[in-house]
Order: sequence, then structure tokens, then C-alpha cells
Amino acid sequence: MNLLEVKAVSKTYGSGETAVYALKKASFSVPKGEFVAIVGESGSGKSTLLNLIGGLDTPTSGKVYISKRNLFEMKEENLTVFRRRNIGFIFQSFHLIPELNVEQNIIFPVLLDYQKPDKKYLEEILEVLNLKERRHHLPNQLSGGQQQRVAIGRALITRPALILADEPTGNLDSQNSSEVIALLKKASRKYEQTIVMITHSLSIAQTADRILKVSDGVVSDFGRCRE
Repeated sequence: MNLLEVKAVSKTYGSGETAVYALKKASFSVPKGEFVAIVGESGSGKSTLLNLIGGLDTPTSGKVYISKRNLFEMKEENLTVFRRRNIGFIFQSFHLIPELNVEQNIIFPVLLDYQKPDKKYLEEILEVLNLKERRHHLPNQLSGGQQQRVAIGRALITRPALILADEPTGNLDSQNSSEVIALLKKASRKYEQTIVMITHSLSIAQTADRILKVSDGVVSDFGRCRE
């Protein structure tokens, strides 16, 4: 079953001679549990694509379905709730709340939704991400790799159908990058998460199940990677 369906999605900024075609009729689908990497040069349109998939931006034309729901037929308030409950975001710059410790940062999306955290699931996430000994540390007491693990935990805590990762290793050294990608793959397998990740690194992209390339706003499918 396809969890994500992108159908003829285009994004244009401006009009006439000054129009910039950031994305041109992108179409592809991602089955539940697949880990997809998106590669492309800076300015190719891959960040625009990720923002559209996440409902953070509106396409000029086309449709995006997550779990058979058309994102852009929802009212803004409903889309905000749907996004919070169904999409986990992992950013290059972590975006942790400096006043909150590791545990508090992870459960923040659940509290934002006026829900109670699943304590058993929280403990499992802390274990998987090797953060149990750091649960009471503030972000400024953590390494870059540890902060990114917290960001992954925050993305997992709501059990979202889809995780979108925007250059999750961009601020990390090679060792931490490898660890973060390994953790994403582990989460994908263990929790059957569907992951779409942007990366500049072809070697990192090759650890995914499948690679998409964006070039001048056009999306091409490079096919499945070898195990």
C-alpha cells in the first residue's frame, strides 16, 4: 500500500518572464515502510518538494496524498492537526528548545496535541537512540550527534505515518552521520516508519531503499538500492 502519493505537483514562483519553476509535475509514490532518499544540487527543487510533501507549502498545481488524504483539500486548522499527528520532521539545525531537557524535547509534540506521553514507548525510544543517560541534559550539554538523536526521538514520539528528514546529517561529522543514518534505518524497520530524506551525499543516499533525484525541478526515480 502506498502511504505517500505525489501527483503532478508543480510549484512556480512569480509569473511571466520572471517566473521560476521550482518543481515541474513531480509524480511518484512511496509504499508504507520504505526509506527514500532525495538527492540534487542546491536550488534543484528538493527542499521545495519536501515542504510540499509536508504540507508546509502549497503547490501551484497537483496533489499530495498521505494515507489517502489529500493535504490541500483540508482547511488550514485541520491540516495543522493532521500534520502534527501524521508527519514527523527532522531538520538539519535540530530546532530543539534550549530550556527543555532531552526527555521534554522528545515529548513536546505530544503535549502540544494535549495528549499524555506513552511512557513505555518513550523509554523504548530513549533506549533505541542511546539517550537514557542523557534524558535530563539540556541541548547545550549534548554533542551535535546527540542533539540530532533527540530530534529523531521527537519525530518518532507521535508514531507518525511519515518522517521527513531535511539534510539530517548536514551539521555532523562522518562518524555521527553514519550513526544517525543507522538509527533512521533502524527506526524505519522497527516501527515501520516511512521516511523521505533529503541529502547532498550520494553515499548516504545509497543507504536508503530507493533514490529520487531532483534536477531543475524535475523528479527522476533512480530505482532501488542494493542491500
